[in-house]
Amino acid sequence: MKKNGWQIAAAGILTAGILIFAAAIKSPQKTTWQLKESVKAAARVMAGEGMLRLVEDSLEKPRVALTFDDGPSKKYTPMLLDGLKERGIQASFFLTGKNIEGNEELVKRISEEGHLIGNHTYNHVQLSKLSAAKAKEEIEKTSNEIYELTGVYPLYLRPPFGSWRKDMELCVNMFPVFWTVDTLDWESKNVDSILQIVDNQVEDGSIILMHDGYETSVEAAFQIIDKLSDEGYDFVTVDRMLVL
Repeated sequence: MKKNGWQIAAAGILTAGILIFAAAIKSPQKTTWQLKESVKAAARVMAGEGMLRLVEDSLEKPRVALTFDDGPSKKYTPMLLDGLKERGIQASFFLTGKNIEGNEELVKRISEEGHLIGNHTYNHVQLSKLSAAKAKEEIEKTSNEIYELTGVYPLYLRPPFGSWRKDMELCVNMFPVFWTVDTLDWESKNVDSILQIVDNQVEDGSIILMHDGYETSVEAAFQIIDKLSDEGYDFVTVDRMLVL
C-alpha cells in the first residue's frame, strides 16, 4: 500500500507539473528555468521536501562552459580571474605555450583557483598542416610547461582553428575540445556583439569560445555570467561537459 501511495503522489506531482507548465508557457516572459522552478514549487506543496529532492534530480539546472584561448595575458587574465573569483565561477583556460614565459605565477594562480587548464599548442599552429612528429612536439612542449608549474599534466587540448586530424589521437594521449558557440570576440572586440551571439545560440550544454587577451572579452564574460546565472545556468569546466 505504501508503494501505491508514492505512485499516487508522484502521479499527482506530474499532473500538477504538466498543468503548471501548460499555464506558464502562455507567458512568454518566463524562462525555461522559471518553469522548472514552478514544478519544484508544486512538488514542495504536494509532497514535502523528500519528494522535492526526487523532482530536482530530474530537473537539473542547464549547464554551460566558458572557455578562454590564447592566454595567459599579463594584462587581462588577472582581471578575468578577479571577476571569476568574485562570482564563484570556474572556467577553462587553453594556454598557448609561448605565452607562458613571464606569466608563470599567473598559470599557477589559474590552477590554484580551481580552473581547468588545457593545451592550445606552443605556437598557436594549425595541427592538420604539420607532420605528426611536429604536431606532437608542439603539444608536448606546452603540456610539459604546464605540468612543471602546476603539477597537473593537462588532459584536454583545444586545437587552434578547430583543426584536428583523427590520427593525432594516436600520437598524443589527450582529448580534443571544440566549441558550440563561437563569440568571435577576437574579431569584433565589441561587447554588445559578443553578448548577442551568446544570447542567440546558448543552450544547455553549450561550450562558449572566448579569449582572455582583450578587455572587451573580459567585460563580456562578466555580463554573460551575470545574465545566464539569473536565467538559472550553472557554469562548469569542460571536463564536466564531455562524455569521454
